[in-house]
Amino acid sequence: MLYMTIQLLFIYFKIARVHKKEEECTTFWKVQHSIVALVALLTFIYAFSHWVWYEVLVVSFLSFVLAGMLIAAVQLGIFVDGKPLFGMKHVYKNSIYLTLALCCLCAIVYLV
Repeated sequence: MLYMTIQLLFIYFKIARVHKKEEECTTFWKVQHSIVALVALLTFIYAFSHWVWYEVLVVSFLSFVLAGMLIAAVQLGIFVDGKPLFGMKHVYKNSIYLTLALCCLCAIVYLV
């Protein structure tokens, strides 16, 4: 559960970085970023207190690389029969669900 949370955190922050470069940040996005930053802080505090530090660093590095490749693939475009399947606009619209999932996963990690 912890590894999945770390992976989703890196995916979220990669999406947020791309969004910041492409579009203007509104108050909604700033609040959403603040919530996810708090979740990230709590997740890594839990990870470093309950897991071996080098294991957390290896998982974090691999998650960072995987998130970068995933978002780069979406930016370049995923096409089916010559039509784009989905793009970054679709990802931006659904990022609120990713934020909700991260909050729930963080709560579950602390409860378990």
